[in-house]
Amino acid sequence: MASKVIIEKNAYHDSVTLMSLSGKLLNKEGVEEAVVSMATQMNKDLLENIGLMTDEAAEATENDLIIAVKAKSDDVVEETFVYIDEALNAKKQKKSKNGNDPVKTLNGALNAVPDANMAIISVPGEYAAREARQALKNGLHVMLFSDNVSIEDEKSLKELGREKGLFVMGPDCGTAIINHVGLCFANKVEQGGIGLVAASGTGLQEVAVQIDRMGYGITQAIGTGGRDLHEDIGGIMMIEGLKALDEDEKTKVITLISKPPSKVVQDKILKEIKHISKPVVVGFLDGDREAVESVGAIFASTLIETARQSVKVLNPEADVTAKLDQESISWVNNERRKLAKDQRYVRGLFCGGTLTSEALSIIRSMGEKVKSNVAKNEEEKLTDISISEGHSLLDMGDDDFTKGKPHPMIEPSLRNDRILQEAKDQETAVLLLDFEIGYGSHEDAVGESIDTIKEAIKIAKDAGRHLSVIAYICGTFTDKQGYQSQAEKLKDAGIFVASSNEMASRLACMIAKKEVM
Repeated sequence: MASKVIIEKNAYHDSVTLMSLSGKLLNKEGVEEAVVSMATQMNKDLLENIGLMTDEAAEATENDLIIAVKAKSDDVVEETFVYIDEALNAKKQKKSKNGNDPVKTLNGALNAVPDANMAIISVPGEYAAREARQALKNGLHVMLFSDNVSIEDEKSLKELGREKGLFVMGPDCGTAIINHVGLCFANKVEQGGIGLVAASGTGLQEVAVQIDRMGYGITQAIGTGGRDLHEDIGGIMMIEGLKALDEDEKTKVITLISKPPSKVVQDKILKEIKHISKPVVVGFLDGDREAVESVGAIFASTLIETARQSVKVLNPEADVTAKLDQESISWVNNERRKLAKDQRYVRGLFCGGTLTSEALSIIRSMGEKVKSNVAKNEEEKLTDISISEGHSLLDMGDDDFTKGKPHPMIEPSLRNDRILQEAKDQETAVLLLDFEIGYGSHEDAVGESIDTIKEAIKIAKDAGRHLSVIAYICGTFTDKQGYQSQAEKLKDAGIFVASSNEMASRLACMIAKKEVM
């Protein structure tokens, strides 16, 4: 085994670029470990854990770039370093569409694009608030992709944005569609009359995708960052988004999306809804239906129901049926008959955090006890995220799984080992998986895991068991990866492809419960 570690001083690269590159390196033949990341303490801990820490790396600062590779031979190590160098330098040398050279500061960017009205910021959290504040002072809306920004800084930035009439989407905001341009992780969605404001990334994607599939479209999809509805923030940007969409002539219906906010923030948002002139759909997972309906808004308990209600308000004649088709019912009944007595549990391995939370809510609502690494209720939290117990739903994009690694939406293969682990468990009845396509996501999400899923099915079969696999693809039929081709790969392997995350979750639970339909 050979290895090499170098530190590039003051060589900042954004996290999306580095996550994508790291994922590609781990798929190269002969590469055992690869770290290409800024020298944060978390990434240095990762380096220590895989046995590649050096004295120089230990002294590196967050402005320095770590490049570390462990491979089967010196030749593979050197080839990998050449690949990394070419990839990073290609980005540096690439000209922008307007012919300007890449810039390294916000002022440089403003000089290069003086008409810009939005800044997308992806720098270490330590510096993100400073850059965002500078952007706001220059009259720019801000999408803050960076995380690790203090809640005090977030509140200060959002108060400044509100004062200046500017949006602060984030921190840790990964999805938005502004003026029909998808930002970071987003999908190709038709234009229409529904405006979205969301404190959840994949929740925003799922609602937008389902609206598109129903033949309708959106005006704007405004992300707020997941903490916006925290009591310390007070829903500042959700309320600003609500007001902005109320004033937008093209928006006919306003839809809010979130995991449940604090009671104080919920009441604050609902109070604001009373003054909105347009119909409002509120899709708060595990939300308070009675409180929402008391202010004249329309409540939806799941993401696809949020989309259905939004479309129904826009067009009362729209066909937004929620019934299961006979083919799905027949498949469930057939699958449950194949299960052994001990096979009783759903094992969900998710890339999307909000999709995990939705599945948790749905399976709980079906009378089952369920565990998750992102559960809010203490009794639903997994004791050890490395071991599933009962019905278990894992958000594989959570920090516990992504320290020093790309997000699974960028590199879906990161959950492959866990797929095999769950297949070996004699109590696993159903594997529940999601795949995200669209801007920012892997170019072949299903392809990265399909052989592993087939191996998982074979592991169960060789042990005298049947393993049901249900997948959901969050994407539109026009997303660049090709929805149909992704779905066909799954279907050809005997995997059921559900039309929504809600459907996938319900069917998985029905099979595990051996429920006759």
